Amino acid sequence: MKRQNRRSRLYGSLTGAVVAALTVGGCGSGTGAGPAATSSQPTPTGGTTSTAPSATADATAWRKWGLTPLPAAPNPPADKPIKLSATGTVPVFAHIPTSQKVVFITIDDGQEKDPKFIEMMRDLKIPFTMFLMNDAIKSDYAYFKTLQAMGNHIQNHTLHHPAMNTVPLARQKEEVCGDQKVLTKQYGTAPLLFRPPYGAYNTNTKIAVGECGPRAIVWWRESMQITNMQYQQPDKKLRPGDIILAHFRGPMELKGATMTKMFGNLLKRIQEQGFAVARLEDYIQPPAR
Repeated sequence: MKRQNRRSRLYGSLTGAVVAALTVGGCGSGTGAGPAATSSQPTPTGGTTSTAPSATADATAWRKWGLTPLPAAPNPPADKPIKLSATGTVPVFAHIPTSQKVVFITIDDGQEKDPKFIEMMRDLKIPFTMFLMNDAIKSDYAYFKTLQAMGNHIQNHTLHHPAMNTVPLARQKEEVCGDQKVLTKQYGTAPLLFRPPYGAYNTNTKIAVGECGPRAIVWWRESMQITNMQYQQPDKKLRPGDIILAHFRGPMELKGATMTKMFGNLLKRIQEQGFAVARLEDYIQPPAR
């Protein structure tokens, strides 16, 4: 618990600076990258390439969780709006350029391993991307294999969760390359994307990411708390292509709320604004082999 609180305080001290940096410097798509290209994660066994959760999860399943079905997501575009390169500086992006009324859910760390969340995802079939940190998941790698088998991709989030802009390049490489190695071994595919802990990164982070395998750094536009989202935009509205940050957290971190309660609240906030949820990787073109 002390560790989580320390992270929360550090996140609070870093977020404003990073948001300002991204806002001023821009964080669009682009064709960056680093040395060797890594393949995109294929849809795992049991998954599909469709991102239309309400087409397969009926209203009864949603009512079970006290929810109303979201709109069905449109088919992902054949021409992917984010195109990654096998060489060059890795790009940083916090949203997907699209006119489709879709948003993307990403879930970080892996501390909470609530079996009810697996049940909820089997019922609702909501696509999401996991950015997993080895310290948090090593007690139960299998938990995330079950979520992966539903079609959800696993991406890199370091070994030990340091603020990357506070450690030297050599340590950053250890963190990214180490997690890349563990995740590839445990889950069968090399992560294509990287998310820096607390959103904190610098030039050395881009170098480390490029040399360790991932081809892009992913930030976010909104972050889910317990009942509501925090927005970067003052009008507090979702926009097409927004990436939303959530965490694998339980009652100790959520003031008594469960992971499923928090996630249900997230879906309510998305539903209130009329958005569908799509799979992030379906809008990203990995580097050519």
